[in-house]
Amino acid sequence: MATKKTVKKVVTPDDSRETFVSLQKSFADSGLSVNEKLKVLYQLQAADNEIDKLVQLRGELPAEVTVLENEIAALRAKIVRLNENIASEEAAIEVNKGKMAEHEADILKYQAQIDKIANSREYDSISKELENENLLLRIADKFITEARDRIVESRKQIGEIEERVSIREDDLAAKNEELASIVSSTAEEEKKYTEKREALAAKLDARTMSAYERIKASTHNHLAVVPVYREEACGGCFNTITPQRLVDIASGNKLVICEHCGRIIVGSDI
Repeated sequence: MATKKTVKKVVTPDDSRETFVSLQKSFADSGLSVNEKLKVLYQLQAADNEIDKLVQLRGELPAEVTVLENEIAALRAKIVRLNENIASEEAAIEVNKGKMAEHEADILKYQAQIDKIANSREYDSISKELENENLLLRIADKFITEARDRIVESRKQIGEIEERVSIREDDLAAKNEELASIVSSTAEEEKKYTEKREALAAKLDARTMSAYERIKASTHNHLAVVPVYREEACGGCFNTITPQRLVDIASGNKLVICEHCGRIIVGSDI
């Protein structure tokens, strides 16, 4: 007797790169009708438009604040590095002061010995030691002088940088104050539209919401849902819509995607 073969259904996982084109077949599989879902999407787009307008009032201020904060942080980091260099130079100076003291002691020792030497061979040997110690003494002294010069230069740079930091901090305070004033004046309105957006987003399934966000992010004006323009064109890219698609849009019962820009097109009743 032949064994009946069981056919296992293959479930295709959600693709994170999915667009509304691939969602057309499953768009109606939701608690909302297609018409209701389109209305929610259009209202969501309207709420996002209002939030974008409020954000635009801030202009370039947020970016300018970030630039100033980064510049101040970089200047402060440079001050830290210069102070570390100064500490290193000061430590090296102390080391070379110790070497100078040793060389000076050796010079005194060899000078005392050379006066008591009778033969020329021993005299030549100690003379070379004296010459070498004097050379090492001058090298250590030269290093100390140069290190002190570098410390002076580093401290000069620190002073100049601290002055720049002070100016930039004043600029940053002014920018933050201006930004805070704008945010404060629009906070209540922004909160209203944000809450409205969250309520609308909660009505949509994750796939629809994800696709909407991707389309919005991919357009220069952040429009994912647009109306028909002059009864014949996409309100996003203004390319002409075919008669059949216009009929589908007017019905309000089908997800229609612009074949040129990928935006969702809705009819006047939506």
